[in-house]
Amino acid sequence: MTRQILLVRHPPVTNALRGICYGVSDVPLADDGPTRVEEIVAQLLAQGPYTHLYHSGLSRCAAVANALAARTGMKPVIDPRLRERCFGTWELRPWDDIHAESGDAMMGMVTAPETWRPPSGETTFELRDRVWAWYAEQPAHGRIVAITHGGPIASLVGTLNHRPVTEWPTYVPPFGSITSIG
Repeated sequence: MTRQILLVRHPPVTNALRGICYGVSDVPLADDGPTRVEEIVAQLLAQGPYTHLYHSGLSRCAAVANALAARTGMKPVIDPRLRERCFGTWELRPWDDIHAESGDAMMGMVTAPETWRPPSGETTFELRDRVWAWYAEQPAHGRIVAITHGGPIASLVGTLNHRPVTEWPTYVPPFGSITSIG
């Protein structure tokens, strides 16, 4: 058996957070969260079985991992390296307010990924490096499920495809989707 990793983006968060930067903040799922969790679990069960189950530790990912674990008997492993980017003092603030304060400087996330960071947050390459460290530790054989976030998925897929950081945003999958990598 070769290795297959399924990267699952959590379901949508509450509508009250539209336009809000929430990164590593632990925020609730949308009102239809339980239904969306069940839809994701059904897709995963149809593609199983699996050898490993990870999630970021944030409740929006834990909901999916715990529901899958309840149906498979697998023990979910929390790995904080799968968390979304830390946006520091921007967390839980409106993106419009952040842009009004920082202007186009916030584009440093993609134009200076090795050095630019939100105040008290992490650089794009710090995000990439922690996700890559998780990926590098995965066994050579098995079917691995990781319930995670858009940023970690985009950074891992972009890195694996040798794409420039400016293209990584195109790799952010829709909420609830499953991205398979070898």
